[in-house]
Amino acid sequence: MKAIRGATTLAADTPDEVRAGVKELLTAIKTKNNLHSEEIVCILLSSTADIKSLYPAKAAREAGFSDCALYSSLEPDIDGSLALCVRVMVLAETDRPVKYVYLRGARSLRKDLSEVINIALDGPAGSGKSTVSKLVAKKLDILSLDTGAMYRAAALKCLKSGVDYAEKSQVERVIDHIDLKVEYRDGRQLTLLDGEDVSGQIRTPQISMLASYVSAYPSVRMKMVELQRKIASEVSCILDGRDIGTNVLPACPFKFFLTATPEIRAKRRYNEDRLKGSAQSYESILKDINERDEQDRNRAVAPLRCAADAVVIDTSEMTAEEVAQTICEKIQEKI
Repeated sequence: MKAIRGATTLAADTPDEVRAGVKELLTAIKTKNNLHSEEIVCILLSSTADIKSLYPAKAAREAGFSDCALYSSLEPDIDGSLALCVRVMVLAETDRPVKYVYLRGARSLRKDLSEVINIALDGPAGSGKSTVSKLVAKKLDILSLDTGAMYRAAALKCLKSGVDYAEKSQVERVIDHIDLKVEYRDGRQLTLLDGEDVSGQIRTPQISMLASYVSAYPSVRMKMVELQRKIASEVSCILDGRDIGTNVLPACPFKFFLTATPEIRAKRRYNEDRLKGSAQSYESILKDINERDEQDRNRAVAPLRCAADAVVIDTSEMTAEEVAQTICEKIQEKI
């Protein structure tokens, strides 16, 4: 069973306003979560003390939500609380990811859900950025923007266009006019190239190799950053990398920098590789980690840097779930 939260505010304390507001809120929750009436077990409603003209539960029943248990309660009168506010919790038998709904003035209660927010997640290799990014995205029901997929799509475009990867001008000409979009559907990212879903096509070893050639051109990186900024302006998302908070989204209000000792990061990578059947030694991985850190910090393009206003989280003694929960709590504190 899932609990789906929501809230709305009314223009005035009148029966018609209560009916309209409750109907709009419950209909939006039902629609956004693709709920069937038989899946709704119970609807719990509460209203602020300044709403006296009609019980929200009665308004819900009149709106057609009568096949489930309905409860309505009155909130205490608290100074500074949101006026004329109706809150709801819908309990539903569903396995689908839930989407909370905050309408009208109630959007201020959950800006992380009702407004476009961006989260920058930077850190060195092996600090857990990718795993944590996906966990945070799932918790907040937002897009975890796979920037690597964008470079892979750029490589696929060059392959389909038959360009010579060694010729910078040919690559730039194709990438400059690329039609690349990223969409978030049903909890997963879709990469669309020229209107076609290429999420599967870009995961081949050939495209992976070609993507490394394409991403080496500064002009290509600039184009991808331009597209990343455009996506971030249109949809709530979390981006992970080396320079998200310092270069890609410098004005982002939520910046985090994950870190851990090289030894811890090497141990994590070693354990992951063993599960995949790799025979690389811990010492070799630690050497690679240290060399990668040095390279990332000193590279001419997109160096690894911690933004001055980023929240630094040492993940050495934390699980990925604990890190993700910490990030969500920090975001909620700030809004």
